[in-house]
Amino acid sequence: MSLFISDAHAQTAGGGGQGGGLEMLIMLGVFGLIFYFLLYRPQAKRVKEHKALVASLSKGDEVLTQGGMVGKVTKVSDEKDFIEIALNEQTNIVVQKSAVSAVLPKGTMKSI
Repeated sequence: MSLFISDAHAQTAGGGGQGGGLEMLIMLGVFGLIFYFLLYRPQAKRVKEHKALVASLSKGDEVLTQGGMVGKVTKVSDEKDFIEIALNEQTNIVVQKSAVSAVLPKGTMKSI
């Protein structure tokens, strides 16, 4: 029977798992570093930039909302978390400050 199938031999007790604990800790540390540099750090940077953008909103800024609407800020409420945006001469909307995704350069609305 040993022509095609090799004989199975039992390993002696305590024979091969002695260095596994340290290797697992090193591997866990490497995965933690990969997680930090590829996922957590870039996301934290984007959140910090968005908070700075929302804090710098002022009257007259041309903004793009997350819904895709482009308008000019007409009123900023400091005590509340809302701003009023004029989409055109007749239409004004009120949105949360966090719904603003970008501040556009001046004159963008005229060129659209």
